[in-house]
Amino acid sequence: MAPKPIGFYQRLQELSLPAQQAFMAALCERLLPNYALYEQTTGQGDGHTLSAVLSLVWERLSVPSASIDFARQAEKLAECEPPEGDDSFGARRALDAVVSLSALLDTLQGDAPEAVLDVSRTSRAGVRAFIELTEGEDDAQALALIIRDHPLMDDENDFQDAVLEAVCEPLDKAALKEVRQLGRNGGISNLGLTLDEGDE
Repeated sequence: MAPKPIGFYQRLQELSLPAQQAFMAALCERLLPNYALYEQTTGQGDGHTLSAVLSLVWERLSVPSASIDFARQAEKLAECEPPEGDDSFGARRALDAVVSLSALLDTLQGDAPEAVLDVSRTSRAGVRAFIELTEGEDDAQALALIIRDHPLMDDENDFQDAVLEAVCEPLDKAALKEVRQLGRNGGISNLGLTLDEGDE
């Protein structure tokens, strides 16, 4: 009898910590355009700090001896959260980026065994929320089917699978660079959004 293939989340949990961190960092890269759009449309937020903190994470991954005060970075990151009273869709997706990056920093400061699952689920949940928002379908069953078969959800699942495969390889500097490039996804976020800077 063939062994049952292990599930996606189990595979994530069985990764080494640096591989989990690279997985989370790639997903964070892909969430950043959502934050940037929020900042652009509301004038709130500090995408530059988010990018800088994430760059430090990549630096630590490629140079494990790099001395970086991640507790200080976590404080800076907390200041980038959208204001509490802003319950708009854009603010919630911007918060996803901050929360995911915070979870990643937790793993660099101590024990955070659930962080990799949280980041994976946060990214998927954002896609689900976006589909719910754009489809305007009230019937729960019909909506569940729409979400399951939606191209954005397919894209999200394929993306996470691709990143998982990539971080299962030995992560030398070149491999990390590729994982980061994969995460950047050509500047397109998990919601299929991109900052229009006229360079399309």
